[in-house]
Amino acid sequence: MDTTVIVHRPQAEKTATSAAGIGIAICLLLSQNLLISAKDIGAEKIASIPASINYVKERQESKEFIFEQSILDKYANTEIVEVEKGVKYVRMIKYYKNRPVRINVVELSQSVNDNLVIEPSIASDTLANRSKISTIAQRENALVAINGGYFKPQTGVPLGTLMINKKLYTGPIYDRVAMGIFDNGFDMARVKLNAKVETNIGGLKIDNVNQPRMLSVHTIVYTPDWGTTTPSCPKYGIQLVVEDGKLTRVSYGRSQIPPNGYVIVGSQKNLKPFIKAKRFKLDLQINPEWNDVKHIISGGPYLVKNGEVFVDMTAQKLGSVGGRNPRTAIGYTKDNNLIMLTADGREGASIGLTLMELANLMKDLGCVNAMNLDGGGSTVMYVNGQVVNKPAVSGGIPLSHTLVVKQVS
Repeated sequence: MDTTVIVHRPQAEKTATSAAGIGIAICLLLSQNLLISAKDIGAEKIASIPASINYVKERQESKEFIFEQSILDKYANTEIVEVEKGVKYVRMIKYYKNRPVRINVVELSQSVNDNLVIEPSIASDTLANRSKISTIAQRENALVAINGGYFKPQTGVPLGTLMINKKLYTGPIYDRVAMGIFDNGFDMARVKLNAKVETNIGGLKIDNVNQPRMLSVHTIVYTPDWGTTTPSCPKYGIQLVVEDGKLTRVSYGRSQIPPNGYVIVGSQKNLKPFIKAKRFKLDLQINPEWNDVKHIISGGPYLVKNGEVFVDMTAQKLGSVGGRNPRTAIGYTKDNNLIMLTADGREGASIGLTLMELANLMKDLGCVNAMNLDGGGSTVMYVNGQVVNKPAVSGGIPLSHTLVVKQVS
């Protein structure tokens, strides 16, 4: 006669196993912190237990089992959906000042599924464009996507550091915090640009790459990623068009950006001496020196730094993002699990979060480092082909760039 083992789960779920499946049943029981004895199983089944115990041990030590258990423990009493192996989507409602906030979370582990790819994605081939998150996600065949960092609303140009596949698209603004994405994990730091153009007559300091002008004295490089044409010169400015490492044109107005070069835009005082240069080489570096970094996405301010709540809104010149608003955040745990979170706001059914509330929530979810991304009307999360939060604009507003998760073979 077969022995039936009943596992009592929170929703009265019952698992029946035959003698051949006793090992799996024991594993389930142990995962629920329950005890089982030989009497419970039946003495005639004792011979099968050693092999089952080995199965249980292997299962408990597996990365997938550990990940599954951590998700069940962390997100108890919430709705958890498996998006793909190693990717969990969680819906929850939390209360702040006795009022509700709808929160959507995706947590994923690349150690459980090494076919997962996490990377930023821009709206189109050039930076000055915007698209709905569903358009970008579907183009990338993404499992999950959230909105990225800040951008200039009029054009869609990202405001802050953006690197995709080791290519630096835009430089930092106010040295704001950014997350570096590596093959084996993540890092987070405030990022500075160390850039120059090397010539045969000396070096020229570059203040930024593909960014709107902050000061008239700044020297900015515009690459083909910006678009086909540079912005106008600053007052008393000049533009140097470099193609295949050689100066091909000097302009006092807007210039065509060569597909195999770039345009240096700055003051005549800084740039005129280099009109006589014969060779030009653009050197873009960042600090910290993330030598093996593949992608970088920026935001701000910090929310969690080295395991502690840390909100440096004033230091990063982000006073305008305070208050209670829809929010988007990213962070990572000590086990290098990525956490992506959105919180809806500005409505009675979901009032949004302050930055301190968001910071405490990201810490509670286990983040050792976390940062705020663009929020408000930009806050949007896409999972398995649909937008899962409730932005004010149906489907979310058109975005400059997103952070996507996809699976490759």
